[in-house]
Amino acid sequence: MALRRLQAELADLNKNPVENVSVGPVDDSNVLHWRGQIIGPNNSPFKGGIFKIDLQFNTDYPFKPPKVKFLTKIYHPNIDDEGAICVALLKNDQWKPATRINQVLRALVTLLEQPNPDDPLMTDIAEIYSTDQARFQKTAKEYTKKFAT
Repeated sequence: MALRRLQAELADLNKNPVENVSVGPVDDSNVLHWRGQIIGPNNSPFKGGIFKIDLQFNTDYPFKPPKVKFLTKIYHPNIDDEGAICVALLKNDQWKPATRINQVLRALVTLLEQPNPDDPLMTDIAEIYSTDQARFQKTAKEYTKKFAT
């Protein structure tokens, strides 16, 4: 089931790509492992940065969410130093088999546009985001320039 579903979703992504996102299997022999990149949205401090992402699908997909992480270092309250992502859509208790990869990718872009300090992985960054927006914006832009170009 996973292979057929992923092949269909990949075909759909090729026909209807998510803006500023490219993604696909690492190689043709393993459709369960994808890599891609997100170009930082214009309305964020990540503007123009190229953020590499990794998606690992279980053979139980779509009944279990993919494991998604950022490979590019980013200053963000919902993404930790190892690239783990805290977004509701990918949590085991909130994942639904009807969820498609294009929705996951859109959620990642939205997370870059609108960090969620109320559900952080990085509490120190969430605190700065909530109390000193200028400092957050400046540091996020510095990280983007240093790590995502």
